[in-house]
Amino acid sequence: MSATQLAGLVIAAFGKRYDVELDDGRQISCVTRGKKSDLACGDHVEIKLTADAEGVVENILPRRSLLYRSNEYRRKLLAANVTQIIIVVAVEPSFYEDLVNRCLIAAETAGIRALILLNKNDLPDADAALEKLQPFCALGYDVLPLSAKRDVSQLRARLHGHTNVLVGQSGMGKSTLVNALLPDAKTRTQEISAVLDSGKHTTTAARLYHLDAKSDLIDSPGLQEFGLHHLSVDEMEQAFVEFRPYLGKCRFNNCRHMKEPDCAVLNAARDGKISERRLQSYQKLLTELHQSQ
Repeated sequence: MSATQLAGLVIAAFGKRYDVELDDGRQISCVTRGKKSDLACGDHVEIKLTADAEGVVENILPRRSLLYRSNEYRRKLLAANVTQIIIVVAVEPSFYEDLVNRCLIAAETAGIRALILLNKNDLPDADAALEKLQPFCALGYDVLPLSAKRDVSQLRARLHGHTNVLVGQSGMGKSTLVNALLPDAKTRTQEISAVLDSGKHTTTAARLYHLDAKSDLIDSPGLQEFGLHHLSVDEMEQAFVEFRPYLGKCRFNNCRHMKEPDCAVLNAARDGKISERRLQSYQKLLTELHQSQ
């Protein structure tokens, strides 16, 4: 780093403009050089000041992890250098099990710890929502039920020592969680659209908050889809943790676990050792992957 460059942390991403926090606490509004914009909340960067509170990003320092989604055309960065992903679902509105699967796959592939948080567990249908998450518990994933409007102490303990990112579809209560954990953040919240059984987008940009000296929290915009077109077939099957004991034991070396004879994964599903719903999720993702190639 040259004498004119300053080290900083990306704490907000607004399209092609970023807020960078310097070591002395100053926040600088930055752009990147040229047309390429490939920064994420949580990135450590080196910047050059162009005015008192404005600058340009000169370098992105090596990342420990990168969480992103992709379709056949482009990728969308969610967060960098995170160590834990908090997948937020809620009792109301109803959540997409497929989206939870996709977030878990992204976490497994990036080597990021995953926690599934069931928000609004004070509502009448909480038991049914928790039952819907039992297959993930059976796989060893941590599921934490709570009500963000009542008590977030258990969540706060789980966040300590991590750079965390909140992900989930709109309306799950992510902004309410941020408000409860950081009352000074004043994140906007909105009522749920009961007619559409979905939430309205309240977060339009990813933002990083400091929980304490050892813990950060990145809030990301609500998701309605989570493309995984950047993954290879091998990465996809490895990301399904329950497949791992059976991989390499199929009759064919290039078995893709769709309908091949003597497939160890299909046999395990037939014997009840693998969830049929998870197998179907894998097969759907694999079909999407092949269609995009």
